[in-house]
Amino acid sequence: MKKQRQLCTLIALAAMTFGANAQEITSQMLEKFKTENAMTASDRAIHNAMAANDVSKLAVNQANQTEMDTYFTYSVPSKGITDQQSSGRCWLFTGLNVMRSKVINEHNLAGLTFSPIYNFFYDQLEKSNLFLQAIIDTGDKPLEDKTVEWLLQHPLSDGGTFTGVADLAAKYGIVPAGVMPETYASNNTSRFTSLIKRKLREDALILRDKVAAGAKGKELQAVKTDMLSEIYRILVLGFGEPVTTFKWAPKDAQGKYMWEPKEYTPQSFYAEFVGEDYQNDYIMLMNDPTREYWKTYEIQYDRHLYDGHNWLYLNLPLDDIKQMAIASIKDSTMMYFSCDVGKELDSKRGLLDLANYDYESLLGVEFGMDKAQRIRTFDSGSSHAMTMMAVELDAEGKPTMWKVENSWGAASGHKGHLIMTDEWFNEYMFRLVVNKKYATPEVLKAAKQKPIQLPCWDPMFMGEE
Repeated sequence: MKKQRQLCTLIALAAMTFGANAQEITSQMLEKFKTENAMTASDRAIHNAMAANDVSKLAVNQANQTEMDTYFTYSVPSKGITDQQSSGRCWLFTGLNVMRSKVINEHNLAGLTFSPIYNFFYDQLEKSNLFLQAIIDTGDKPLEDKTVEWLLQHPLSDGGTFTGVADLAAKYGIVPAGVMPETYASNNTSRFTSLIKRKLREDALILRDKVAAGAKGKELQAVKTDMLSEIYRILVLGFGEPVTTFKWAPKDAQGKYMWEPKEYTPQSFYAEFVGEDYQNDYIMLMNDPTREYWKTYEIQYDRHLYDGHNWLYLNLPLDDIKQMAIASIKDSTMMYFSCDVGKELDSKRGLLDLANYDYESLLGVEFGMDKAQRIRTFDSGSSHAMTMMAVELDAEGKPTMWKVENSWGAASGHKGHLIMTDEWFNEYMFRLVVNKKYATPEVLKAAKQKPIQLPCWDPMFMGEE
């Protein structure tokens, strides 16, 4: 009986100390925290350093600062680094860089870049139409509906995927960079895009009111067309009128035309110099350990054109993706690649390596989540697209390092490139787009299955590049 009374007393004291359900932080808790974490001399030194420095600089692992190995067994030739500047158009730069690589190599050009602003103009116009039409399609649903809410939160973005590049190029063609140069608005998209988003949200309310009043069909389409005309005007003011015809011929290293300039439309230029069917001849591969492998998935409303294609991918284990990547690089074919680029990035050296930083020793804690757990808790997801171009293989043919061509300018990273260890690749690689000719029969068969549709608000695709 005495032991029972002592136990009850301890339970009562615990309840008094931390609250009956420990729902709030109490003064007793704070005292406990303070006692358990009394600063040592080492702690004070770390605090003083962190008070005046970036934590990543303090966490640099000096043992990993040795000279980088920049040689790769297989590498696709590349000429010229692009710069997306302060815009979210990495997906577009990457897709166009994949296309230009083939043109440069086939025609032995001194260099060539395609105009991102040309395709971005139509990307923003098409996404505006996609949004407004989706508002009409969901006009009978309440504002609190999950899909309507998501649409109003994301009416427009400067981000995208390779699917968007393929659809835009197929419909509108492409042009050389010098034919339609960049503007401040295209290089600094945040403020400009936010104004278009505000207008689109206002238009959405007007369309919903008309649907509620009984408007249908042609009447709604006429209203939407007038709204898109306003968006077109805004885009012209910021980006300029899209080019429709132009004369062009490549130049050699001395700046002389390699042949007589010829007149093109964006569509005829695309057909003559690129000519590939990126909509059907390529397959998007994903490594998402939160979902079943060897299944295809489709993202609702995740497309660039209303008449385009939703984001469709095949989820595969890493080893299968790597084998197709290696086959593509060996055949001198670049690939669209996306990852969580901010994780463990040494931007000065251009190295993505799990050993770059030692935050655990600095902070005295452990970070133990695996890739699936990071995805489920929104800690990690694809944030940036780049062009996969090189791989280093060991004596057994296994990859040890990878290299990508980035779009942050020639002065960034390793001469405009990023180098990643295979261990980093395993943890933070998400998507790769490869030509189907590098895929196994098993992969091609799996890609044909009916896709599982995922909602647009899925955690894997929030904050997408």
